[in-house]
Amino acid sequence: MALEFKDYYKSLGVERTANAEEIRKAFRKLARQYHPDVAKDKKSAEEKFKEINEAYEVLGDPEKRKQYDELGANWKRGAEFRAPPGWERRARRSSGDAEPFMDSEFHFGGTGFSDFFEQFFGSMSGRRGGSGFRDRFQEQSQRGQDIEADIMVTLEEALNGSIRPVSLRRSVPCERCGGSGEVKGKTCPQCEGSGQTSKIENYQVKIPAGVREGQQLRLAGRGEAGLGGGPAGDLFLRVRLAKHPDYRVEGDDLYFDLDLAPWEAVLGSQVSVPTLGGRVNIKIPAGAQSGQKLRVRGQGLPQGEGGRGDLYVVLRVQVPSHVNESERTHWERLARESRFNPRD
Repeated sequence: MALEFKDYYKSLGVERTANAEEIRKAFRKLARQYHPDVAKDKKSAEEKFKEINEAYEVLGDPEKRKQYDELGANWKRGAEFRAPPGWERRARRSSGDAEPFMDSEFHFGGTGFSDFFEQFFGSMSGRRGGSGFRDRFQEQSQRGQDIEADIMVTLEEALNGSIRPVSLRRSVPCERCGGSGEVKGKTCPQCEGSGQTSKIENYQVKIPAGVREGQQLRLAGRGEAGLGGGPAGDLFLRVRLAKHPDYRVEGDDLYFDLDLAPWEAVLGSQVSVPTLGGRVNIKIPAGAQSGQKLRVRGQGLPQGEGGRGDLYVVLRVQVPSHVNESERTHWERLARESRFNPRD
């Protein structure tokens, strides 16, 4: 199957030789710029935000990045890209996914991930459960197989819930030529000789507040049609929480890194920090240490039993890399007069 190749390095604006920290910084900068909550053109920003997230989902994971780089010279082939033989099987086996038996093709829209990602890094095994094509002659009636894909969910959606339009494009046998690709010895004009046409189905997917990474959203009866009058399978969308430029997620809690000037840590201060619901002021105690965590109660993600997790502000004391002459004079005076010794 020919796919449109996704150049994830280009999406993040980094070289293919970029290290992990350079990739992380590039993602955070772009994600802040294109986050739908702050961008003026929300629709185009949302698409760009998803593109950036997909790129970081791969390049920010050492194993996925290694698999991606294995594509080698094929990366320049653009729309004509085809993965090396057996590459998908190797990628899925190394990620722990079972190798699926594919006998038809699915493409998703509105999930936040491209077909390229789903094919090589997602959960779109295309099937789960059911017997597969090879068993179709053994049973006259059987349930249709389930279909899987990933859906990107922002932290704001995980907090508040949302309704998302998702489309599923199925490849089905061409009705005019019966899947042969020919009509009266000539190329079928409807499918142009491929023997297949596309059928697009649109769904409204409810994303409940409090949804978690890896949770599956089930659309009953939206999988493959059953055989011989059997019931249709289901469509499962596996949640992948979008990477956020400010927060890390651990269960119900969020973690935010806050940079402090040395005098803010020594003397204490009031600092405004972002939350998913707006900014709040927190008190930095005098003598704060780098790595210290301050808890802001109830500003995390929804909990199953009601309420919300917490936001943990992780302090990071920073020192200036350059100072002018006046500043140097003050630092030198402090060095002479201070009795503090960090190595005591």
